[in-house]
Parts: sequence; structure tokens; C-alpha cells
Amino acid sequence: MFILLHVFVPIPYSSTPSVRTVIIVPTSPKVIKASAIVSALPVRLEITSINIDTTIYTAGLTSSGDMDISENPDEVAWYQFGPKPGEIGSAVIAGHYGWKDGHGSIFNNLHMLVKGDEVSVYDQKGVKKVFVVQATQIYNPDADATKVFVSTDKKAHLNLITCEGTWVNTKDSYSNRLVVFTDLK
Repeated sequence: MFILLHVFVPIPYSSTPSVRTVIIVPTSPKVIKASAIVSALPVRLEITSINIDTTIYTAGLTSSGDMDISENPDEVAWYQFGPKPGEIGSAVIAGHYGWKDGHGSIFNNLHMLVKGDEVSVYDQKGVKKVFVVQATQIYNPDADATKVFVSTDKKAHLNLITCEGTWVNTKDSYSNRLVVFTDLK
């Protein structure tokens, strides 16, 4: 099965954000080792090097088969049909890029991450999973991006996705997609 990167086309911002349940994460979470299998849902994403600390929402697919994502530019979404962050395979979290009414989106600075930077995900049980940036790659929105969603190396990965490039009015989207590939520490 192939999943194309066009699933990340941003959804227009809404003036009426959805109501969601927020799960509070303890201030001193436990840290998980790479060999453990995790079953709790991810609830918070923290990337201190680019000042991100936000709630993670669960996302599935739209009726057209694209990855769904919140319309709120301050939120990120975990793709629920893949592994949870910390499980074997490639977990995916997507967030918006761009500006609206003078307000930047959550992943505007994702391009600033470099190899060795750390990304933390907290789950419902308060467990902190730390991932280390391995690489970044820019994709054409129509390119085959199977490796973003699927891995066969029996390791735990977390891939962060956002738009990048220039705005294309005819497509109501940006020209590229940026993917940051990370591995569980």
C-alpha cells in the first residue's frame, strides 16, 4: 500500500475551533526505553529547541482519504492508523505551517531542527518518550512518501510533517512538504 504525501494539504483555518478534552501530564514523567512497547495515547509534544509545547490530538482520515488535521494552527495531530510514538514503526505527527492574521502556525520553525535535536512526546500515563532528529527531507506534495508512514527496521520512529515553500493559490496549499525523521532515544 502506498500513501502519498498529498495527505498533508492544510485545511483552511476556522474561526470556530473544535472543543477537545485536554489531558494533564504530570510534571515529572517517567522515561521509557527503546525496547518497550507503549499502548497509551500520545497527548503532548515538546520540542524545546524551537519553543514548542502543545497538546497532541488524534487524527484519522478525511472522507477523501487524506490525513485529517485540526483547523487550529496551534495544534498538532497524531495519525491514529499508524503506531503510537514509542511503538515499533513510524508514528506520524502533523502540524500547520504559515501565517494567518499575523499569527504563526505551530510548525513554522520545524525547519530549524538539526540532527541531534530532541523531540519529546508524553502519553496519557505520563510517560515521556524522547526522540532524536536523524534527518529532514523536503517532498513534492504528490511524491510517494511511503517511508514517512512505514518502516521495516523494527525500530521506533517519529516523523513530524508540515508544509513548506511558497503558497500556490491554484492548489490552496504550499509548494512542498517538510518531514523531520526522528528515532526513539
